[in-house]
Amino acid sequence: MNPHDTDVQPLAITAGSPSAAVKQRTLSAIDGVRQLPPGLPALAPAPAPAPAKRTGRVLPRGAGRFVPVACLAAAVSLAGLAVWQHEQSEQSARRARQAYEQLEAVSGLLAAPDARTAHARAANGALVTVAASGLRNVAVLTVDGLPAPAPGTTYQLWMDVDGSMRPAGFINGDGTVPLRGSPVTATAVGLTVEPAGGSARPTTDPLLLMALPV
Repeated sequence: MNPHDTDVQPLAITAGSPSAAVKQRTLSAIDGVRQLPPGLPALAPAPAPAPAKRTGRVLPRGAGRFVPVACLAAAVSLAGLAVWQHEQSEQSARRARQAYEQLEAVSGLLAAPDARTAHARAANGALVTVAASGLRNVAVLTVDGLPAPAPGTTYQLWMDVDGSMRPAGFINGDGTVPLRGSPVTATAVGLTVEPAGGSARPTTDPLLLMALPV
C-alpha cells in the first residue's frame, strides 16, 4: 500500500473501559516490572557532537603534548616523594643505630667493676659528667643544662691523646653520648663550639677540659 494514497481513511480510536480480565492481567504483570528510582528524570539521548568548523586557526605546536607532560610531572613528584621517604627511613635507621650504640656503651660501662665518674661545669654553665672504664675501654659523657648552639655551629667533643686533641663526637643538647676513642690512651676530654659539621682540630677556646677518671 502506498502511504501517499489519499483515499485511505484514518483509523478511529475510541476510549472505553477495559474488561475485568484485562485488568487482572495488568495488575498481575505489574509485580514483575522493575520500577525506576523516584525523582529521576527521563534520560535524553546525548546530542551528536557538532562537526568542527574550520576557522583557519592553527593550534600552537606541542598542544597535543599537554597530557604526557602532566603525566611526566606527576611521575617526577612521585619519584621525589619516594626519595624523601628513603631519606627519612635512612635518618630513622641512623638515629636507631646511635641510640643502640649509646645503650650498649652505657650498659657495658655500668657493668664494669672499675667504672669511675668525674664532674665539672663548662664555661657556658652546663654540668658535665664523664664516666669511664679501663677494663671495658669505654667512656660516656652526660650533659645537663647545655644551651642550644648558635645557628651554623655545633658542640664538638675531644679527647686529649699525648697532647693532641682528637675528635670524639658531638652533642647539641642534654643527654648522654659515648665518646669516640680509647679512654685508656687519653688523659682528658674537651668541649668546644665548632662550625656545623665539625672540625679536624679545635678552632675555639674550650668550654670544658677535664681529666678522664681512668
